[in-house]
Formats: sequence, structure tokens, C-alpha cells
Amino acid sequence: MFFNLMVSITLPPKALIGMVHVGALPGTPRASQTVDELVRAAVQEVWTLAEGGCDAILVENMHDIPYLNRAVGPEIVASMTAVCRAINEATDLPCGVQVLAGANQAALAVALAAGLDFIRAEGFVFGHVADEGWMDACAGPLLRYRKQIGAEHIAVWADVKKKHAAHAMTADVSLAETVKAAEFFGADAVIVTGEATGRETSTADLSSARGATKLPVVVGSGVTAENAAAMLQDADAVIVGSALKKDGHWTSPVELDRVKAVAAAVRALR
Repeated sequence: MFFNLMVSITLPPKALIGMVHVGALPGTPRASQTVDELVRAAVQEVWTLAEGGCDAILVENMHDIPYLNRAVGPEIVASMTAVCRAINEATDLPCGVQVLAGANQAALAVALAAGLDFIRAEGFVFGHVADEGWMDACAGPLLRYRKQIGAEHIAVWADVKKKHAAHAMTADVSLAETVKAAEFFGADAVIVTGEATGRETSTADLSSARGATKLPVVVGSGVTAENAAAMLQDADAVIVGSALKKDGHWTSPVELDRVKAVAAAVRALR
């Protein structure tokens, strides 16, 4: 069980969280589907992930390239809410959401309206330079917003030294110190990643994070059936997207056999 004083999410030890990469949302450059079509495709992927053995679901607007820096529009919040509500109604698995890029307050609003259990928040502590430009830390405003909208039951899983970002400005702050700061500032779990989507997370980084906190440590990129044992040696859960998709690429459809293979590797560790 992942928990803090206010938030409780029941997950098995060494949990597998499967990614749903929602198609490009209305108003974004690559948008080509109606919201109803996006909902149907996302729900179908959830059913495949659940059948294959995932323990939870994380929904993300990864096709909304290029991403905005925190300030997404109401069309994104509305569309993600429609998708996430349908997903939540289609499965009994715990569900979370991330709204790119760094739109963590929007993610909380979506999670509250859709009845989800957690959000993935980038830029929680310490600023960094991402693809979208400079991104300030957001823990203070985010947790105040969570309080204001009555969403304290929704967990915040915080990325630390996140992928797709440069951390030269905080090069003198170690990963362990960043993890400690995230815990001190009220994160409910910390997420450690590789350098980019699909890139393997460093086992040394996972060990460092594990030694720095009592919070759940989650692997956020690069997990496969072949490396799951190494990834979960010092972690409590893995978020997996690319390895569950055709040819191992995040833009491809989810394949049941790939989900089953990763799920079997993870469950063998329990």
C-alpha cells in the first residue's frame, strides 16, 4: 500500500503501472480525432493493459506535441477529463493522470472530476530547463491548490531530476537531496527516470533514491521484461509504456503479449 497521512492507494508490492498515451487532443497540431474517438481508443488500451496484468493505469497526453509550459487551455482539461472519466468507469484498477508539460494543477482538476487516484507531477521541487523552456518548482502552489479544491485524497507522485530536461542549474544538488526535498515538500511518491522516454533508469539512481526516503520509489522509464528485476530491486513500482507497445515504441498500439511478458516478469518478483 502506498500511503501518507491523507492519501491511500492500494497496490501490490512491485506494482506495474501501464501507460495510456491518449491521441492528440483538440487544438493541438497533430489532432485528427474527435473526443469520442479518443475515448474509445483509450478505453480499448486500458482493457488490454488490464487483461495483460497491469496493476494500475497512468493516462498522459503525450501526443500533444509540441507541449505547452504548464499553461494548457480549457480544451485540454475538458478533453482529458472526458477520457479519464471513461477510463475510470471502464476499470476497477487505480488510475492516475499526467498533463504535459508540467500542467500539474490541470492534472489535479482532471483527476478530481474524473475520480482518479493520483497525478504524476513534473517540476515539483527545484527548477530545470525542459524542452518547453524554464520550469519553476511548483510544490507550494500545487499542494495549496489541492487543498483548495478538496482533492487531498489524490496522491501526487513527483518526478525528480526528470527526463527530457537539463539539470545544470542544480548540478550541485544530488538526486538524493532532490528526493529528500520532494518528501519534505509533501510528495506522496517519487519517480526516478532515465534521460528520455524508453531510456533505462539507472540502478544507481534508484539505489540513491531508496536510501534517501521512506516514500514509495517508482521507476519512470525504460523498464522491460528483461530488466524488470534490476529496476525493482530498489523500487516499489514501475511505470511502463514503450515496452508494452508494438516494436517497443511509445507511438505504437499496445500489444497484449508484450503486456503479459512485462507483467509476468514483475509478478515473479513478489
